[in-house]
Amino acid sequence: MKYSFQTSAPREHTNAEKYMLREKLFGTEDVMPVWVADMDIDTPDFVLEAVKKRLEHPIIGYEEFPISAFEAQCEWMQKHHGVVLRAEDMFYSPSVVASINVAIEAFSEVGDKIIVQTPVYSPFFHSIINHERKVLKNPLKIDEDGRYSFDIEDLKSKIDEDTKLLLLCSPHNPVGRVWKQEELQAILDICIEYDIIVFADEIHSDLVYAPNKHLPFLSLGDEAKKRTVTAMGVGKTFNMAGFAISSVVIEDESLRKRFQKVYDTIHFAQGSALSHVAYEAAYKNGDAWLQELKLHLQENIQMLQNVCEKYSHIIKLANVEATYLAWLDCREMRLSDKELRVFFVEEAKLGLNPGLSFGREGSGFMRLNFALSSAKMLELIQRLENALEKKFKRI
Repeated sequence: MKYSFQTSAPREHTNAEKYMLREKLFGTEDVMPVWVADMDIDTPDFVLEAVKKRLEHPIIGYEEFPISAFEAQCEWMQKHHGVVLRAEDMFYSPSVVASINVAIEAFSEVGDKIIVQTPVYSPFFHSIINHERKVLKNPLKIDEDGRYSFDIEDLKSKIDEDTKLLLLCSPHNPVGRVWKQEELQAILDICIEYDIIVFADEIHSDLVYAPNKHLPFLSLGDEAKKRTVTAMGVGKTFNMAGFAISSVVIEDESLRKRFQKVYDTIHFAQGSALSHVAYEAAYKNGDAWLQELKLHLQENIQMLQNVCEKYSHIIKLANVEATYLAWLDCREMRLSDKELRVFFVEEAKLGLNPGLSFGREGSGFMRLNFALSSAKMLELIQRLENALEKKFKRI
């Protein structure tokens, strides 16, 4: 079946977060919102059809998470990522952030240190602070080509007996890296040496572009399985964030029991009946759709890359290995972070995430969500290029 991503349904008059908050965040509604990480691309028809089918039954009550949905995810993970999972090791969760909060309570105490590798998704910081733990920053290194890597020596120098947990973003949001086996192994070796548990946020694992390949952290071997909590799901892959459903897999029995104890006190229950069928339908039917989506997203990346190359003296885009989030290096614009934000809002009429929201290391950067229909992407490119030409006059 051929899928089209040329256009998408309008969202301006719905409760879509990225549209509803334009005035609050950017001071105007006259801005294309390309910040929060959901797509302006229609959720797949096979997901919506599954929900319609479920609605033929007139009772929507409490339901248990169906084992068949976890089994469908296990089959997907084996086929796409080469890892064998068991449904009995999995938990339902409404979101990755919710799972992070459970893990923080389960595997650390007040005052303990938790590692984050900045610039990184901001709820990593907030969740640690909200639980009265301490943020241990291990900033990523960036080379002259804009490529990021782990700073292993810095990490080793900062760990102490109070360091209990590492929040790993893999693939990385916002810098778009797909970590290689040797990079992940270096992290694992340190965590083994210092007895640190790894929470692996792998929600973007399906949105990886060839020749890159996602490697689940727990697939590194038995030692990894003993200390890994993995969060993943359909929200990013199939634009299903509104279903509020994801999963957590913990293969080690001891870790699973500790997680379960906190999990049960929060009472997530088992989620929505409609989310269950949507989740299973996505994993059972999503292959062809995802492959075509990634081709479309790569076309969008190329359009954005063309603009950045045209204005390479002021804006750069490093190779996007994964996700649909572009990390724009705007440091050569010589604008303060406040001025940079104003430029994008008032002159380009684009609402992006400021780099500073991902940590101090994001100063001078902006994050742009390019998961748009072709029509919207063309509009974005025109707005961006016109603003760059007007303000900076290409040399």
